[in-house]
Amino acid sequence: MRLSELANDIDGCEFRPGSASAPGGGIHVRIAGLTADSGEVRQGYIFAAIPGTAQDGADFIPAALGQGAAAILVTPKVAVNVQSNVPLLISANPRATLAELAHRFYDHQPDVVCAVTGTNGKTSVANFLHQIWASEGKLSASLGTLGVVTNAKTQILTHTTPDPVTLHRHLHELALGGISHAVIEASSHGLAQHRLDGVNVAAGALTNLTRDHLDYHESFEEYLAAKLRLFSAVVQTRGAAVLNADMDYFDDARSAAEVRRLSISSVGQAGATLKLISQMAHGRGLSLEVVYDGHTYDVELPLMGGFQASNVLIAAGLALATGSDASKVFGSLGQLKGAEGRVELIGRSIKGGLIFVDYAHTPNALESVLKSIRLHTERKLHVVFGCGGDRDQGKRPLMGKIAADHADITIVTDDNPRFEDADAIRAEIMAAAPKATEIGDRAAAIAHAMAGLESGDALIVAGKGHESGQSIKGKTTAFKDADVVRDILAKEAGA
Repeated sequence: MRLSELANDIDGCEFRPGSASAPGGGIHVRIAGLTADSGEVRQGYIFAAIPGTAQDGADFIPAALGQGAAAILVTPKVAVNVQSNVPLLISANPRATLAELAHRFYDHQPDVVCAVTGTNGKTSVANFLHQIWASEGKLSASLGTLGVVTNAKTQILTHTTPDPVTLHRHLHELALGGISHAVIEASSHGLAQHRLDGVNVAAGALTNLTRDHLDYHESFEEYLAAKLRLFSAVVQTRGAAVLNADMDYFDDARSAAEVRRLSISSVGQAGATLKLISQMAHGRGLSLEVVYDGHTYDVELPLMGGFQASNVLIAAGLALATGSDASKVFGSLGQLKGAEGRVELIGRSIKGGLIFVDYAHTPNALESVLKSIRLHTERKLHVVFGCGGDRDQGKRPLMGKIAADHADITIVTDDNPRFEDADAIRAEIMAAAPKATEIGDRAAAIAHAMAGLESGDALIVAGKGHESGQSIKGKTTAFKDADVVRDILAKEAGA
C-alpha cells in the first residue's frame, strides 16, 4: 500500500509531502511496515515519533531516517523542527493516528472480536470465553497477559494489551489463519494510549473497578475514565456491553455504554440479563443457579474461588451477546479450566494442605481470593505475598492490612522489587501487618509456608501468578511460583 492511500483522510492528521526526490517518490512511496520503535525501522517504514513517559520518540527521528524510514509521524510541535525530505504525517494525537494506520495496513480481523477490561479478572474472562467458543467448534483465540493463545499454540506478549501495530498484526495473522473469534484483554494503559483504536470490537465487558495503576494514572478518576473508554470510544456503535451489576461504578459504565447506544447485558446477583440466584462453594468448586431469558440453569463449576462465578458469567454474557446458543454456552461451563496462575491448585502438602498460586497483586484482588479460598478451607488460611517495586506505593499497607484481617498466617516476601529497595517495600507492608513473618527470599518464604501446612489448611502464594521471572535491580532471573511449589512437593514425596 502506498503512503498516499494508507494515510488518506485520517481525522486530525495532515501531510507535509516532503520532496518528490525522496526515496520512493515522497507521498507515493510504498509502505513496507510501521513502528514506534526506532530500532525496528526498516526501508520503507513509517516511524511514529511518539512522546513517552521516559523517552520522546522525536529524539530518535535521525536514527529512523538513517535506517530507511519513508515517512515520519510527529506532533505539530515536533514538525516545526524536523529537517527531512521524507513526508511527515502531523497529528496532535499520534497514538490514535498510529492505531488507525495499523488498522489500515493490517486490514484483516476475526469476524467477531470482544474486549474485556477491569482491575481484576480480565485474564480469566478471556480464557473462559476462548474455551466457550472452542466448545462450540469455533476457531478462537485470546490475546492478553498469557499471550496470543489458540488451541494450537501460544505466543508470548510483552504487554497485556500490546501496542497497536503488534495488536493489529496479530489480529491480521489470526484472521488469515482461519480464526473467526478473538477476545482481547484491554488494560487501562492500552485504552488510554489508544492501542485498541481501529479494532472492530463487537462487545466489551467490565469485570470490576478498584484501586490500581495509580503510579501511571494521576487519579482514580483518570483510571476510571481510561477503563470506560472501552465503551465510550472503542466498542462499535450499537455493539454490546456486558457489565458486572454487582460492582461499584456500574452506573458509570452503563451511562458510557448508553451514549454509544450499546446493548447492555448486566450479570451477577443484581443482574437483569444473567442473574445469579445462588452459589455454593464446596470441595470440587462452585454450584451455581443462574436465570437467563426466563430459563433456570444449574451449573457445576470445577473452579475454586467465589469470584470465579462473576468471571464465568461475564464470559458467558459476551458469548451470548455475540450470537452463541444459550444451551451450548451453559452446557460448556462445567468443563471450564482455570487460567494459569489464577487460583491455580498446584497440589497438596505432605500433610494434606491445599496450595494455590494466584496473580492477586491489588488490594481488592488479594481480599477477594482470601475470602473465596476461606470458603474451601476447613482449618487455617495461609498467604505468602509481596508488592512490586516502582509501582503504586499506596497499596502496600492496604494489602498488609487485608492479609492481617483475612488470613490466619501471613508471610511477607519479595515480589518484583525492580529498582526499589526490597527491604523498604516489605517494611511498608509489615507496618500494617505487624504479626506477619518477614522472609525476603521468595522461594524460602514459600518453603516455610508449606512446611507449616496441616490437613485442612490452605496456602495462597499471591502476586505473581503465571509469571516466569523475578525482577531485581534491573536483572530478571527465572522464577515461577508454581515451579517452586512443585519442586518442594516432589522433594517431600521423595523423602
